[in-house]
Amino acid sequence: MPTQIFLASTLYGAATLAAGIDAGAFPPAGRRILLTSNHAVTAEVTPGVADMPGFAALRTRFDEVLDWNRVIEPQHPSTWAPRAEDVPIWERQLRSLWGLGEDRVELVVESLQVPPAQTLCRLFPGAAVDVYADGLMSYGPTRFRLDPQLGMRVRRVLHVDLVPGLKPLLLTEFGAREELVPTESFLKVLAELAEATETPEAPEAPRAEPPALLLGQYLSALDLMTLAEEEELHVSMVRGAHALGHRELVFKPHPGAPAAYSRRAEEEAERLGARLTVIAAPVLAETLYQRLRPALVVGCFSTGLLTAATLYGLPVARTGTDAVLARLTPYPNSNRVPLALVDALLPDLADAEAVRAWTPPTPEQVRAEPAALLTAVGFTMQPQILAARRPAAEAYLAQHLDARTRRYFTRRRLTSLGLPGGIPAQLSFLPRSRAVRRAVRRLGRVRRALS
Repeated sequence: MPTQIFLASTLYGAATLAAGIDAGAFPPAGRRILLTSNHAVTAEVTPGVADMPGFAALRTRFDEVLDWNRVIEPQHPSTWAPRAEDVPIWERQLRSLWGLGEDRVELVVESLQVPPAQTLCRLFPGAAVDVYADGLMSYGPTRFRLDPQLGMRVRRVLHVDLVPGLKPLLLTEFGAREELVPTESFLKVLAELAEATETPEAPEAPRAEPPALLLGQYLSALDLMTLAEEEELHVSMVRGAHALGHRELVFKPHPGAPAAYSRRAEEEAERLGARLTVIAAPVLAETLYQRLRPALVVGCFSTGLLTAATLYGLPVARTGTDAVLARLTPYPNSNRVPLALVDALLPDLADAEAVRAWTPPTPEQVRAEPAALLTAVGFTMQPQILAARRPAAEAYLAQHLDARTRRYFTRRRLTSLGLPGGIPAQLSFLPRSRAVRRAVRRLGRVRRALS
C-alpha cells in the first residue's frame, strides 16, 4: 500500500483532512504522514499547525507529523522551490529523511498553484495528487496556468459543502473530479476540536444573552486595505451589531494580527455601552460557534461566515465587501471569488431588515444564479484557462448585469474581453480588432517618445 503525505498549513485544513480520512475519502495506506507548513512571515515565533489549541484531537489520524519548515530552513515555504536539475537529489534526500525507501507516494495538498504544495509535487514527480479546498477561494479558477505534466496528475478536488449546489472551478481545465467531504464527518471533527480546545476568554458559563461574534481577517497584511481602514472596518462591525440590538460582542482577530488590532473596536464598544470580549487564543471560529452559539456572526468575506450559516445554521451578516471589491487589484486576484460569493449570498449588516429575514439559499437557488455568477466571474478572471466557459459568461452578463451585479466586474475587463457590459454593443468589435490594437500600440510608442 502507498504512503500518503498530507500537506496542511492551517488547523482548518488539517480538520478537513481528518474528516476526509474518517469518511473513507482516501484509500487504505501503509503509512499516513501529516506534513505541516507555517506560512507566517515570522514563522520562527508564530505557532504552527501542530502548536494550535486542539491539534491533539486531529493527531490520531496520522502515523507521523513532520515539519516542512525544518526540512527547508532557512528558506521560506511560501517562496522556496528547487531548481529542475536538483529535483532528483531532493527526492532521494526526502525519501531517506522520511524513511520512504521505494514506497509508492500519494500527495494530498492545498493551493497547488504555489509553493509549498507545488514544490512538494515537483519533488515527487511520480506521485498521484489530490487537492483539497481550504476555504472559499477554491471555488474560483486555477490562479495560474499550470504545467500540464503537473495538472494531469490531479485526480480529485475535495471540498466541504460550504455553498450547497455550487461546484468549484479549481482545476476543472484538467478534468479533475469534484468530491465532497461529508458534512457530518467535518462537523464531528470540529466538535472534537472544540472539546479539546481551551478558550479562557470565552467561558462556558451562560451570558445574559448570546453574543454577536465579529471575525477579523487581517486584510491589511494582504494589501487589500490599510491597517487604519481595517480598524475602521472593525468599528463598523461593532456599530452594526449594536444597531441590531446586540450588547454582548465577541471579537476574534486573525491569529497573525498585531495586539493593537482590536483597540479601536474596544473603544467603540465602550462608547456605545456594549461589552466586547477579545479572543486572544488562536482558535478556529467554528470552535466559538459551538461554545457560544452566537446570535449573529459578522465579517467581511471570511470562510467562517459560510461555515456559520451552512454548517451551524447561525445568522450571519457581511460588511465592507463592496469597498474591497471596488479596489481589488489585479483583476484576477484570487480573493475576488470569495468576495463575490459572500457579497451575493449574505445580507449587508447595514440592512437590519435583510439580516433578520435572511435564510440560506437552497441548492436549487444557488444553481439558478450564484453558480452562473461564479462562472462569469471565474471566466473574466482566467479567460484562457476557462475558455470553454465563455458562452456561459456571455449569457449571464447579457441577462443579469445590472446595478447589483456590476460590482463584481469592471467595465475595462469586460471591454478587453469583448463581453456584454463593456463598451457599447455597436463598438463591441473593437477589442477584437487587430488594426485597433496595432493603432493603440503605435499611439503608446509615440506618446512615450514625446514624454
